[in-house]
Amino acid sequence: MYMIPKIWREFPQRYNLLGSKCNKCGATYFPPRKICPKCKSMDISEYKLPESGEIISYTIIRSAPDGFTNYEPYAIGVIKLIDGTKILSQIVDTDFENIDIGKKVKLVFRRLMDGGETGVITYGYKAVVTE
Repeated sequence: MYMIPKIWREFPQRYNLLGSKCNKCGATYFPPRKICPKCKSMDISEYKLPESGEIISYTIIRSAPDGFTNYEPYAIGVIKLIDGTKILSQIVDTDFENIDIGKKVKLVFRRLMDGGETGVITYGYKAVVTE
């Protein structure tokens, strides 16, 4: 069986911020789903997520897992986009003191991880505080 590498399978959602939307109940999800967990419908469409929202929860990582030690300390948060979709994102380009629940953010395209041994550089979205 031939498997497509993870980097290519995740290309649409990472590079275009694509999620899914249930055509029956209107719920939105990221990463995309094939079946709506809310109403169990399989009538799902691709959905372009909005690029702004607010922080609803966050933490500062001071002891990072393998592969992320170059970035420590760093902030990650649960971001509620303006349409209500919730995503997890690193929060960048601001002092930790400026990160707080309710702060507005915009999503920007950035490098997520270095290539390491494979040489594949992973890109995706990160959140930047806008206020």
